Amino acid sequence: MILWRTLLVAMLLTISIYTTFVVAEHGLGLFDIFFADMFAMGWPGQFNLDFMCMLILSGLWVAWRHHFSAAGLGLGVLGFLGGAPFLSAYLLLQSFRAKGDMAEILLGKARSTAMMKRDL
Repeated sequence: MILWRTLLVAMLLTISIYTTFVVAEHGLGLFDIFFADMFAMGWPGQFNLDFMCMLILSGLWVAWRHHFSAAGLGLGVLGFLGGAPFLSAYLLLQSFRAKGDMAEILLGKARSTAMMKRDL
């Protein structure tokens, strides 16, 4: 679990620092560039489309983990819009809440508890 948490912290710090430099140099015009690359039908656009699909999966997983509750839907939107900084911080927080139990981290408390009861 220490290696997992170290990876999450490293990812969060790295992308946060990198983003700070990019915003300082290029501003906040991400969406225009992101979608323009996709409409150009080149490799940068292919990467952006692939990345957007991963963001959709991230957001849906977070919302599902919270049983599509209002809070879960809000967190899902943050998962989609926040990318790796959100997901690494979210997983780090959940790893402490779940006391390192990977089943609970991935499934949420209710589903992991139900799974454990079925296995008994």
